[in-house]
Amino acid sequence: MSSFPSLRMRRGRVSPWMRDLLAEHRLHPSDFIWPLFVCEGSDCEEPIGSLPGVSRWSIDKLPGRVRLAAELGIPCVALFPNTPNDLRTDDAKEALNKDNLICRAIKAIKDAVPDVGVLTDVALDPYTSHGHDGLIDIAGNVINDDTVNVLADQALVQAEAGADIVAPSDMMDGRVAAIRAALEGAGHQNVAIMAYAAKYASAFYGPFREAVGSQGRLKGDKRGYQMNPANIEEALREVELDLAEGADFVMVKPGLPYLDVVARVKDAFGVPTFVYQVSGEYAMIEAAAAAGAGDRDALILETLLAFKRAGATGVLTYHALDAARLIAG
Repeated sequence: MSSFPSLRMRRGRVSPWMRDLLAEHRLHPSDFIWPLFVCEGSDCEEPIGSLPGVSRWSIDKLPGRVRLAAELGIPCVALFPNTPNDLRTDDAKEALNKDNLICRAIKAIKDAVPDVGVLTDVALDPYTSHGHDGLIDIAGNVINDDTVNVLADQALVQAEAGADIVAPSDMMDGRVAAIRAALEGAGHQNVAIMAYAAKYASAFYGPFREAVGSQGRLKGDKRGYQMNPANIEEALREVELDLAEGADFVMVKPGLPYLDVVARVKDAFGVPTFVYQVSGEYAMIEAAAAAGAGDRDALILETLLAFKRAGATGVLTYHALDAARLIAG
């Protein structure tokens, strides 16, 4: 009689059908939110150098992109504007313009593809001349409470344009409560808030700043309001506060370097928890594949599966289309 243990774990891996049968986590296109960058102009596609395969799109091009997402089963897109330079000011007043780039983009998508969700970014950095997510004083410090007032108005403008989810990414204290009060007061009870509850002061955001035109504008850094990458208990406190203030969903950003945060948040609160696979993460995968360091398709799916395994409800990813096609086979 063999002395080998009666249970051989490899029996569950011997064939593709067995591996599929026993898989604990699965990816589906409905797990993805696809970020799209919007620019002024007509019939425009502007490739972004540090994000190979990603472009800015003029508003007339957006419905076609969103229809493609819908055909692949992706339920929601996230919009980020590249505001023209002459409209960027210290007080970010363009953020409150009801006819600004992002509001026109929302309306175009909702008119053409009404069944796809639209998520919008609530923050001032695409509109400020100094590149910060809020208003600043003469010393260059971001002013929390004055910024919150503007953010609440910005969220309301986006909701009125047709946004389904507003996503404050600024990390100001108290902004979720102010936004929720503004939405409820204006009759937008069904507009959801996805709070960037644990947004870290990360080195992985560089390509995004190129995409929205804020690269090189920033005076100082954002460590005074974005989270210290060393901290996790602080992230749990941030999530708890945002939920208490009325957030429907929470987000951890970036993604892969913060899987432990995703897992702790989901375990602690059991709420819909999203993760943003940010621009630097996307760029690393593309660079690795281009250098022959790994198979691109496998790298995409393995990293996305890691988010699901950590407990993420869904993922904002620039690889959404690629992943959806791969899943479909």
